[in-house]
Amino acid sequence: MEQQLSFPRHSARTRRFTLGVPRAFRVAPDGSRATFLRAPSGTDPVTGLWVLDLATGEERQVVDPRALLVGGGDDPPPEEQARRERSREVAGGIVRYAPDRAVRQVSFALSGRLFVADVVSGEVRELPAQTPVVDPRLDPTGRRLAYVARRHLRVHELGGADRAVAAPEDEAVTWGLPEFIAAEEMGRMRGFWWAPSGDQLLAARVDDSHVQRWFIADPAAPDQAPTAHAYPAAGTPNADVSLWVLGIDGARREVRWDRERLPYVVTVRWDDHGCLLVAQSRDQGTMQVRRVDPATGATTLVREDTDPAWLEIVPGVPAHLDDGRLIWAADIDGARRLLIDGDPVTPADLQVRTVLRGGADVLFTASSEPTEVHVWQWAPDSSLARVSAEPGVHAASSAGSVTVLASASLDRAGTRTTVWCDGELVGEVASRADQPAIRPAVSIIRAGERDLRTAVLFPAGHRPGSQRLPVLLDPYGGPHSQRVLARQAGFLESQWFADQGFAVVVADGRGTPGRGPAWERGIADDLAAVVLEDQIDALHAAARAYPDLDLARVGIRGWSFGGFLAALAVLRRPDVFHAAAAGAPVTDWALYDTHYTERYLGDPGERPDAYAAVSLLRDAEKLVRPLMLIHGLADDNVVVAHTLRLSAALLAAGRPHTVLPLSGVTHLAAQEDIAENLLLLQVDFLRQALSEQISEPPGAAAAGLRSAREPTGAAAAGLRSARERGTSD
Repeated sequence: MEQQLSFPRHSARTRRFTLGVPRAFRVAPDGSRATFLRAPSGTDPVTGLWVLDLATGEERQVVDPRALLVGGGDDPPPEEQARRERSREVAGGIVRYAPDRAVRQVSFALSGRLFVADVVSGEVRELPAQTPVVDPRLDPTGRRLAYVARRHLRVHELGGADRAVAAPEDEAVTWGLPEFIAAEEMGRMRGFWWAPSGDQLLAARVDDSHVQRWFIADPAAPDQAPTAHAYPAAGTPNADVSLWVLGIDGARREVRWDRERLPYVVTVRWDDHGCLLVAQSRDQGTMQVRRVDPATGATTLVREDTDPAWLEIVPGVPAHLDDGRLIWAADIDGARRLLIDGDPVTPADLQVRTVLRGGADVLFTASSEPTEVHVWQWAPDSSLARVSAEPGVHAASSAGSVTVLASASLDRAGTRTTVWCDGELVGEVASRADQPAIRPAVSIIRAGERDLRTAVLFPAGHRPGSQRLPVLLDPYGGPHSQRVLARQAGFLESQWFADQGFAVVVADGRGTPGRGPAWERGIADDLAAVVLEDQIDALHAAARAYPDLDLARVGIRGWSFGGFLAALAVLRRPDVFHAAAAGAPVTDWALYDTHYTERYLGDPGERPDAYAAVSLLRDAEKLVRPLMLIHGLADDNVVVAHTLRLSAALLAAGRPHTVLPLSGVTHLAAQEDIAENLLLLQVDFLRQALSEQISEPPGAAAAGLRSAREPTGAAAAGLRSARERGTSD
């Protein structure tokens, strides 16, 4: 009988139980079909393309990547690997596709090769192209497609010629791809846009010659040269991004706006109502919507927003209603509100998150309670209705009268995907994801005077009052990400840690999304004191609500911003926190990128004190608690220099600490063995750091702990090897 996988191994193999979940839906305007991506099982990372017949409910696979890659696996080119890293994509196969307007044909790339599929007939063709192909996109009419190859932007006439429409002048220039900042921080994962007629493109030309070069090396492979990476750290030059209108006939016109004042290209929208550009100032206090005249390249101002702190980018805008009115989102009266031609149409107690669709009406996501995200619909008759019914976190894809709704909740494992037509349920799209053995038991409270949304989890079978438990804080704690959301998937690891004998506390403090502009701006000028204060307040409030929390034994773990927060906690508040495991931490904010860091701290040349106040390097001599630093050596987002510089400062101060370097690992740390053993090693470290005071948990928790400490088979061998080497790779 096959041995049941441990939770760490199962979570790693399933990419945290995301494989097999249907995603990336595109609904045909006529309501006849919807395309989507799905892996064949919960442990198979090779994602294929599917079509759903909305009349019959039949699901049919259109493309099996393995059938197209006979004799070889998915081997994406460096540009695609970088895009996957920026978008946190953990699967392989077809992970992105682009349909025509009718959602009849779709284009995609596999291993740098170009393919087009007819989702109705099922015909799949490989097209001759310059390789490696990156980001192929059909024009709306389905007559041709554009793609990037070797920094050239090319157009392929389906069944005809293939030619470059833009070529780089030198090695520092690319056409049709987003620069690092756009992909990592602005959510813009593309660099060209088709005109509705399919006879013109608007394309980004990126010149990164002035961006400083950092070098990512793998010390475990000294025979390999370091990789140069154009990384715009705070206060240093960004890439120079310009936009050009490119005609299929060879015409070329530069798009003109004040690029010196507004250097960030946020997004472009080109539809039947015209071409719109959104540009942002470097201090992010000004954002403009400008209308582009494709015939001349001239732009005219449509709307300007300003803020003394910063302006958040709302995905999905600008867009248009069918009558041509502008759909936008802006901060008005303390809320992020939906605007139609400048007029707010949503109430001040509803925080808009994403605009999903314009057209006859507007479909968008928003929160009135920050732990839930719902799909809403606004109609031109001024009616406003919530589309998603059950409590939880919801997203949608829609066209015409058809809406595909993806829903997750605390009451159910995984994501349920349902299909609705004119408000009536007509079907459900099957998920092939594995089901975790763990069922999180989450209590969400409002902690402290700021009503901090805080989740508390106990070991399975724990009886209140039976045992005082050591506490583990498990936050992210920073902007643009929430941990405390009403869905099970977000608490699986937290519950596993709880089952090892901890009471786990997860809190979202000031700066996190979903509670309005003032809440987000609570971290302006200080990324340290405010977020740490909120975690401590949440911890103490949770202990008042649940007396079983033992505040004499408190650990904290986190990754990325959460790693910064974990290290910050033991350095600055050792009276509260007794051990920390900090993964990929930002330790010196002057080493992090422009668009993110300058939003909160400004220019380091003008505000050095703000950067010094949040630098962990200056706190190194304060360390008196056990600290484990974990970092991927191939991380090009939070580079390993962050951990190495903190480690050097700790060593100079004579402060013992643990460093766990991950050879060949990026910011994602998605490799199965590493993802599994990172959980096991963190548990071991935290338990050892508090070992004299932590007693063995009873029942199922004890069994889980023994399993965590004593894995079998390959996991055991890997863990023993990792412990012997002092690494987890």
